[in-house]
Amino acid sequence: MIDPAALAALDALATNHLARRDGLVVLGLSGAQGSGKSTLAAELHRRFAARGVATAILSLDDLYHTLAERQRLARAVHPLLITRGVPGTHDVALGLATIAALARGEAAPLPRFDKARDDRRPAAAWDRAPPRTRLLLFEGWCLGARPQDEAALAVPINALEAQEDGDGRWRRHVNAALAGDHAALWARIDALAMLRAPDFATVAAWRGEQEAALRQRQGGGPGIMDGPALARFVAHYERITRHLLADLPDRADCVLALDVRRRVTATLMRESGPPRA
Repeated sequence: MIDPAALAALDALATNHLARRDGLVVLGLSGAQGSGKSTLAAELHRRFAARGVATAILSLDDLYHTLAERQRLARAVHPLLITRGVPGTHDVALGLATIAALARGEAAPLPRFDKARDDRRPAAAWDRAPPRTRLLLFEGWCLGARPQDEAALAVPINALEAQEDGDGRWRRHVNAALAGDHAALWARIDALAMLRAPDFATVAAWRGEQEAALRQRQGGGPGIMDGPALARFVAHYERITRHLLADLPDRADCVLALDVRRRVTATLMRESGPPRA
């Protein structure tokens, strides 16, 4: 169920930026797994398309590297990079090229990823943006995340990091991705909204709800996780999620504070947000 307050705030943010500039406007929706980004993006797409605004949706989840590429990264850099999700497992060049094509007014193909198969869908199965797209709704769990300092990286944040990344090589690779390619991708966002979860425990519960829904839709498959596998999977996201909850509210153009049922408890709107880099 969509909270009307969230929808109204995001509608106003997008409308304001569309009025202020010509060409493509990229509205970023940043929020932890299960916070409702995809549902809100779909409803915003419906609303703006109904008003005659050429609109498209791109998810950071659709920019994951292929399974073969993540297998290569796992061999060359660190075994944990086989698991999709963290910075360093995204094809940032593909995302930048897609946004650049939309900015040129092209009816560009929009990458799509099949989570049940844990691999990118064939290009023939991708959606296509309308020509002269004016609004791109770009949603992702770690949009706007900044790298941490070395002192923060030194101490493992959970059992996964302590047991499988004892020397910190994986988390430093992820951190370097945030400082490099991902920063360039975030720079293409014109307005950034944050769906702020109450805490990380709530995020873990929401992610479990997502997996249950996926299991029901897909009826099982190699990409569907049971309880222990899901807990380990969520641990990959914990460091950046906690960092975002503390760091992003002071930088986002719009912050929607959510309760455990995803209802908006507070809204912060900025006329002109501070730099996000």
